[in-house]
Amino acid sequence: MTTRRNFLKLSALTASLFTANKSKAMESISEISPPPPIKPIVLSTWHFGIQANQEAWRILSNNGRALDAVEAGVKVPEGDPKERSVGLGGRPDRDGRVTLDACIMDENTNIGSVACLEHIVHPISVARAVMEKTPHVMLVAEGALEFVLSQRFKKEKLLTPDSEAEWKEWLKTSEYKPKANIENHDTIGMIALDMNGNLSGACTTSGMAFKMRGRVGDSPIIGAGLYVDNEVGAATATGHGEEVIRIAGCHSVVELMRQGLSPETACKKAVERILLSAKRRNKALADIQVGFIAINKKGEHGAFCLQKGFNYAVYSSKINNQLFDSKSLL
Repeated sequence: MTTRRNFLKLSALTASLFTANKSKAMESISEISPPPPIKPIVLSTWHFGIQANQEAWRILSNNGRALDAVEAGVKVPEGDPKERSVGLGGRPDRDGRVTLDACIMDENTNIGSVACLEHIVHPISVARAVMEKTPHVMLVAEGALEFVLSQRFKKEKLLTPDSEAEWKEWLKTSEYKPKANIENHDTIGMIALDMNGNLSGACTTSGMAFKMRGRVGDSPIIGAGLYVDNEVGAATATGHGEEVIRIAGCHSVVELMRQGLSPETACKKAVERILLSAKRRNKALADIQVGFIAINKKGEHGAFCLQKGFNYAVYSSKINNQLFDSKSLL
């Protein structure tokens, strides 16, 4: 029979064991605390992302701001006349005019964008000027050019001899059939996390080759071609812009990460939505390509695309500027 004295002794022993076990449990929890974020880190689309990342890393590795890094990074392919889908050297529209689109977004949801811009090699810098020097978030066509010339940007001819020759050859048939991973290989998007834990992104393109005059894709549209939420992560897109716009692609990726999905899984879910949308409209899939890249606040990264052929570059303290092939649905 348990006496009152024995009961008190047993209660005291149980309490001491509970306290000891609780202390050990707390020690175990502290021992498995999450690893620190991977930062800085920068991601960009396609093979030209390697050189773009190098320029961005020069800023990030010196404790620079992510916004400065992404602008400087994408300016590399913008200024390369050999790159046929961005900036100088970009393929023209069906009228032989090179028109450029770009957008930029920082950690404070400041945004700037330009579309159908002619004669300016670096539309990403124009987008930043719109963000920082106007009360607006987007300027287009002649209005954008008028603004940028007032900011003393240099007016230049963008149609290179190679692009002009390709356009004249296209005029012989005037057949508009974009090919996946070729004409769809049309954008450099870049997203970065800096040492201060802040995210920014940039996206710039000359758009689809031989597009209709005035056509604008996803690249200059915040929420479609690019989105940044400094509490969650960032994403950017490449490929068939019309398909990305239909689902507000990059905003969708970031919101999926907010729900707890990894960057890769969030990108995959967005691509699945695009595939479903295309099937509903009986859209032929053979010539459609869409790819997303994303990072979260932990510095974790991922990508996914509709069909094989999309690649992206990653530069961080753990990855020395490598090119990765994205996983695909098809």
